[in-house]
Amino acid sequence: MTVKRVWHGWTTPENADAYQQLLNNEVFPGIEAKAIPGYRSIELLRLDRGGEVEFVTIMTFDALQNVIDFQGEDYRRCYVPVAAQAVLKRWDQTSDHYTVEDIRIYTP
Repeated sequence: MTVKRVWHGWTTPENADAYQQLLNNEVFPGIEAKAIPGYRSIELLRLDRGGEVEFVTIMTFDALQNVIDFQGEDYRRCYVPVAAQAVLKRWDQTSDHYTVEDIRIYTP
């Protein structure tokens, strides 16, 4: 059963590029360096909402146990490094975990 870990964070338009660079250059490589069994990928979504910029991360794991291996028994707790907290305006304190029930890939 594949699990998607979904989290939201918001920053100011002025800090959005810095936050994205921090994710791409430090946070994501740091997660990958942990070599967590069952960790498959991380996606980054970005949406400019005028007065703030919303970021969504979607991590993919093979199973919920892999999420627990990454985050611990309180696996819903968010993972926001101190450097990221410095440029974020606000963020979800927890992540949601969805099971993937169906994937349909369109191939024309």
